[in-house]
Amino acid sequence: MARKSLACSLLLGMACSIVIGAYEDSLYPRTISSDNYHEAIQRLQSFKSSLTTPDSIASAPSLSPFSSLSAPVPVPAPSPLSLQGVNYPRVYHVTSYGADPTGSSDSTEALLAAIEDAAKGPSEGYLMQGIKNLGGSQINLEGGNYLISQPLRLPVAGVGNLMIHGGTIRASDGFPADSYIIDLSPSSNEGNINSSSDSYNFEYITLKDLLLDSNFRGGGISVINSLRISIDNCYITHFTTNGILVEKGHETYIRNTFLGQHITAGGDKNERNFSGTGINLQGNDNAVTDVVIFSAAIGIIVTGQANAFSGVHCYNKATGFGGTGIYLKLPGLTQTRIVNSYMDYTNIVVEDPVQFHVSSCFFLGDANIVLKSKNGVINGVDIVDNLFSGSDHGVEIVQLDQSNNPFHQIERVTVDRNNARGMKLKATVAKGSMQGNGTSWTVDFNNVLLFPNLIKHVQYSLSTPGSTFPNHILRNVSENRVVIETNEAVPASVFVTVDQSETS
Repeated sequence: MARKSLACSLLLGMACSIVIGAYEDSLYPRTISSDNYHEAIQRLQSFKSSLTTPDSIASAPSLSPFSSLSAPVPVPAPSPLSLQGVNYPRVYHVTSYGADPTGSSDSTEALLAAIEDAAKGPSEGYLMQGIKNLGGSQINLEGGNYLISQPLRLPVAGVGNLMIHGGTIRASDGFPADSYIIDLSPSSNEGNINSSSDSYNFEYITLKDLLLDSNFRGGGISVINSLRISIDNCYITHFTTNGILVEKGHETYIRNTFLGQHITAGGDKNERNFSGTGINLQGNDNAVTDVVIFSAAIGIIVTGQANAFSGVHCYNKATGFGGTGIYLKLPGLTQTRIVNSYMDYTNIVVEDPVQFHVSSCFFLGDANIVLKSKNGVINGVDIVDNLFSGSDHGVEIVQLDQSNNPFHQIERVTVDRNNARGMKLKATVAKGSMQGNGTSWTVDFNNVLLFPNLIKHVQYSLSTPGSTFPNHILRNVSENRVVIETNEAVPASVFVTVDQSETS
């Protein structure tokens, strides 16, 4: 009996080995291409695990010493439907592609292979028309430090819902000097596969928890004609062109990010030599929130409309050294809001501002706002409720640059309720008073008012302690001086409020 039982066990084991081997051979060819290698391994592991599940063990036929050895054990054929139900993970670990997490060797090909597998992986319908939904696929850098010699691009345009996160990427000494470490533009051999000029290259791509070191060989991140891109918790340094470039498209959100050409915390002895731009926005409807730019010639340059900035701290290069914190270079159609930000020894410059709002910001070290005339247009500007701190050098909190052309079309401009210490307060609304005995009172507002020779509205009151009731009149407002006259000489106090903007 024992010998028969042993013989049965050996025969059963051989049969199972033959079945599994035959199934593997039928399911996977001897040579597996790199494209379907991971899929093949996952299918094989799923099939093997199905043979050892409690259900399969419970349903296995029992062997009895009295059973006939001639009766074959039935082996069900694998069902294609069961194979289709296998769940494939969509997290692509770059070290499994051969990437070197120590940064000792070049990992460009490995990173590009992982990106290609993710971009060409299973999709879940579409986002915007022509944008395949990759279902939240992730390219996981696993906390490694990777050296690359070429930009990292998606192999095809027209994909979305993808994340690259969790590591450091550093440009090699041979990295192209005019390129970006992560380049969200169509690959050079593809072009934009979307034929419509209104189509987007990518949608909902997330770049998160990354340190990008450009090694003074170009820029950090480039986003070209894309929609709803998120750049979150990144540190971008050693760029020579732009830390982040956004061109066309809209709704790129940059938040909780640090950018600097040189790694410093202020007071750098080489600050005069800082170059490059932290963020270059050439598109519309973008937002920059809780971002620090600590070294660059220009912190943020904007040539697109309807952008918003909140919680931005610029100490990239002092204005005294030729630096600019935020430069709005889109005369006549600004449509930009800057709130709750910190301009640290570096200013804001805006050309021909139209619909421009600055509030609740702090300007330190004689940092100010420069309204620069290109075509002489300024319309719909609000600069209110800000704090300015300087060094008593007579720097105006809001300065007009009319070197190219004087402002001649001035409408709905309000500069008011700002707090200045050690700087010269300028406003479009002002109050003044004077006392005297006579028939004429002149209140000069040139020291406060922003625009020369412009008073559009005046309110005044005249108070006299005498028993007479003199007639009085507003005689003149030219050259920002208000002249009040009476028909007889009286001792009086005159109180005047002026406004350079139009009434609502």
